[in-house]
Amino acid sequence: MSVPEATARREPPAAGPGPAALPDEEVVARVRAGEGALFELLMRRHNQRVFRAARAVLRDDGEAEDVVQDAFVRAYRALDGFEGRAAFATWLTRIAVNEALARRRARIRTRPALEPAMSLPASTPDPERDAGDAELGRLLTAAVDGLPESLRVVFVLRDVEGLDTAETASCLDLSQAAVKVRLHRARHALRVELDRRLGAETRALFGFGAARCDRAVAAVLARLGIAGAAPASAGVPSGQGGDPG
Repeated sequence: MSVPEATARREPPAAGPGPAALPDEEVVARVRAGEGALFELLMRRHNQRVFRAARAVLRDDGEAEDVVQDAFVRAYRALDGFEGRAAFATWLTRIAVNEALARRRARIRTRPALEPAMSLPASTPDPERDAGDAELGRLLTAAVDGLPESLRVVFVLRDVEGLDTAETASCLDLSQAAVKVRLHRARHALRVELDRRLGAETRALFGFGAARCDRAVAAVLARLGIAGAAPASAGVPSGQGGDPG
């Protein structure tokens, strides 16, 4: 008796979700079981959070990148000790924060004169065409970097990385109440600092400095047929010339 056609043409079982769709816990289990290459997936999922957490402590992109590498190496070597009581991302962030804090303490011990308690990056004026989003980003970065470390790390994890209060508390080994208080203080300090900095920047907007003034004066004089006038930059300060006699 021939095998029924439906049986002979049996469809293969549907494939399960690819590794990229697996939750962290399953990826961790497979890495533990010997699929070490899957650890790359965890790195790519969480490298931004780890970098932001480290930079919030260190205020230095290069050192934060080093911490990203060290944190993932430490996490990989300690995977057998990961008990799952917190999310993998939370456990990983805690490793990164501790590594960054250790680096900062070592840096203070070895170069105390070069690490002020609070400092803002020196502002450098941008060309007029670069004003806007880039300038606002620079001001915000400077303001965040100027926060005390205890406030800065909470602000970055909560408002930049988007963690909730409970997860931030777990990452930093703080109570949820402490996270809320520090976040409130950080936001208030940022508002005050940005108001101060933006006030000064706003007063400098739409300037009509020497080059623009000279251009306008030259064009007007040319249209009026008046020749021989020197540019303001050669003598009369822009905006301070007297009325023509």
